[in-house]
Amino acid sequence: MTPPDAADNRWSDLDRPPLNAAALRRALVRPQGLWNSLDVVGRTGSTNSDLAARAAGPGLAEGTVLIAEEQTAGRGRLDRSWSAPPRSGLFLSVYLAPSGVPAERWGWLPLLAGVAAATGLARSAGVDMSLKWPNDLLVTIDDAERKTGGILAERAGDGVVIGMGVNVSLRAAELPAPHAGSLALAGAVSTDRETLLRAVLRSLEQWYGRWRDAEGDAASSGLQAAYAAGCATLDRTVRAELPGDRTLVGEAVAVDGDGRLVLATGDGLQEPVAAGDIVHLRGAQGGLT
Repeated sequence: MTPPDAADNRWSDLDRPPLNAAALRRALVRPQGLWNSLDVVGRTGSTNSDLAARAAGPGLAEGTVLIAEEQTAGRGRLDRSWSAPPRSGLFLSVYLAPSGVPAERWGWLPLLAGVAAATGLARSAGVDMSLKWPNDLLVTIDDAERKTGGILAERAGDGVVIGMGVNVSLRAAELPAPHAGSLALAGAVSTDRETLLRAVLRSLEQWYGRWRDAEGDAASSGLQAAYAAGCATLDRTVRAELPGDRTLVGEAVAVDGDGRLVLATGDGLQEPVAAGDIVHLRGAQGGLT
């Protein structure tokens, strides 16, 4: 017999009800739509790893969605771990295979997912969202920027697996780090995960369709402008911690056509950053924000 306090017991936390997979499928899976299958699992190591393993074999269709109530080995950028209590957030991955889009433009997919998530969550949760380059989701709590979500994209098979983790109902004592936040702590008008999931996946379908129809052109699809408008990194002094233990400090002045962050350095040069960890600074020497 399952103990009443088990993590997968539907009555273990009445403030965090389980997802209704059938209702989500009725709302999101439809003929000629992007999402063709949607599954919810109670617990897994990583939804990204699960979909990537399936993509390595035959038959994984574009538009496959995998959602977990709990991840025990969730991964973020730079091999960081991501953990949260069961049913406290959105933990999902989707498989996209943008045929017709040149592979060199696929680097926009995690940024596209960030725009889609921020747009969908702002509408459904009623919380102001912003993006930290390249793909962190930020909210403001007590006048401080807090990370409430992140996105990880990985090439897999003939496409890309995009994973997303968003803290929804985490309480202050449950936050994994001082700089973390949640939608609830940011004053969300709704923390119903099904409402949030529907909004995020519909927004992702719309942005992906627009970008794909433009053959991956971020400018003509409006994606580049939308990302810049929602990016909290721009017009800030930042420190870029780059591969090879190289560090660069400068003002973030633009996101270019390849999705790179352009930094204006003290010597008057502009240098694009394609990969690395970005730290927002308050000033030339600055504290973290």
